[in-house]
Amino acid sequence: MIGKRKIKNSNPMSVQKGEAVFAYIVMAVICVIALFPIVWVVMSSFKEDLLANPGFALPDNIYLGGYIKVFTQLGITRYFANSFICATLGTILSMTAFSMAAYVVARYQFKGRGIITACIMATMFVPPAALTFPVYNLIKNAGLFNTRMGLIFIYTCYEIAVSFMVIRNYFATIPEELEEAARIDGCNYLQIFLKIMLPIARPGIFTAAVLHWLKLWNEFYWASLIIVDREKMTVPAILSQFTTSFQTDYNGLLSAIVVIVIPPILLFTFSSKFFVEALSGGAVKG
Repeated sequence: MIGKRKIKNSNPMSVQKGEAVFAYIVMAVICVIALFPIVWVVMSSFKEDLLANPGFALPDNIYLGGYIKVFTQLGITRYFANSFICATLGTILSMTAFSMAAYVVARYQFKGRGIITACIMATMFVPPAALTFPVYNLIKNAGLFNTRMGLIFIYTCYEIAVSFMVIRNYFATIPEELEEAARIDGCNYLQIFLKIMLPIARPGIFTAAVLHWLKLWNEFYWASLIIVDREKMTVPAILSQFTTSFQTDYNGLLSAIVVIVIPPILLFTFSSKFFVEALSGGAVKG
């Protein structure tokens, strides 16, 4: 009939393929942007003179002098051990304390619950420089200055808001029927937390622990303020060894950066499944 048009229905399969292609293109662009600095650092670490051959270009000859200096002259294993001890103990203590705090805030109703949450989240907006004087005095008066225990004490409370938020949100997704069934079976509050809630919330706690550990591994402000002896310094302190008032050893500096970023990359690679499980929101199904 005149005046009528034949309307063609769009093919759902073609629309899905177009969306998938667009998503892959976006992810490819993001990967290129994210990997470009890492690839540039790795390539530049094999150049003997970075200033003579700058830019994103392959080295004329592979030079390993920077890596040899990092492992022999500077003794990077000592820095690795200090960072690993401080970051690991700080993470364990932090996750132990804030997993219990997040559980109470997420599952129980009591007066001041909102104030506690607001105070913890408000720590995100406090810069470390504002806490320098009180924290420094606290550590010095406690006799922990220039000790690993003093740094671990700071790391336990370092940027607690993100860890608290991740764990609290994961606890909030667990059905209340599990707690009620446990109480009927005669479990007390501690047994419910240790035997039921903690195993279920394991992906969320592990995700927060990995994020916390990565931040502590790269932390330099408090480590440079509290630690004075070179033997007790952490991994980021090694980067300052390549810069003097007169020159900068770019080859050694970039070689040290490559060595330092390997542990976080390996940790994130082997723990990626916990991130996916935690972000998908639930360990309880069915």
